[in-house]
Amino acid sequence: MKPKRRSNVSHAKAKHLSSSIRQRVVNAAFTLFRDQGFSSTSMLDIVSRARVSKRDLYALFNNKHAVLAACISGRTQPARRPLDPTIPMPQTREALAALLVELGASILNMACHPNVLTVFRLAIAESDRAPEIARTLHRNGREANQKALAELVRKAQSLGLVPAGEPGAMAAGYFSALWGDLLVGLLLRVWEAPTKREIEFRACAATEMLMAWQPRPLKSRIPPRTGAR
Repeated sequence: MKPKRRSNVSHAKAKHLSSSIRQRVVNAAFTLFRDQGFSSTSMLDIVSRARVSKRDLYALFNNKHAVLAACISGRTQPARRPLDPTIPMPQTREALAALLVELGASILNMACHPNVLTVFRLAIAESDRAPEIARTLHRNGREANQKALAELVRKAQSLGLVPAGEPGAMAAGYFSALWGDLLVGLLLRVWEAPTKREIEFRACAATEMLMAWQPRPLKSRIPPRTGAR
């Protein structure tokens, strides 16, 4: 039995070490991508900056794009915590509204962080040389957020908590109301980051819109864009 306990301890230490190396790699890569661009950064640059072996790096990531995805995911995924499927589904409209306000505030706080804005600016600057940055950002950010919220809306509709409507359109409407043109202003540096009060106001406005959803007439709807292939 004792050897088995030692084996379990060794496994836990190895897992912790792997997690530590991964975080060092992601942090180093993000700094390099930000300072010298995605296209100009090599896997060898990441190895040198993170002070890890090539073997350790490739054991965690197959290529530079996988490192990029980890950089983006690590900065966008935490904002979706209010939509974690392990969290019990709200059973009342009041509880659902509180969750939606929390979600909106979480996403705005995340997206307005300087590091996340850096990722957006990097995607724009590298759009010709490395369009995969924007695609990865869209897939892990906006697209993932809308899919998660649409699933929540479906569940809420089954409980009679929100009006009938196409869940995907309702999720898109929520985020449209939440953002407005805030992101453009932040990326252009013509606006300051929103205050806590403004974030709460935007989250409440988006929530009220979704909770009282009224589909637009068919003629006024704009077909959804399909992502780049």
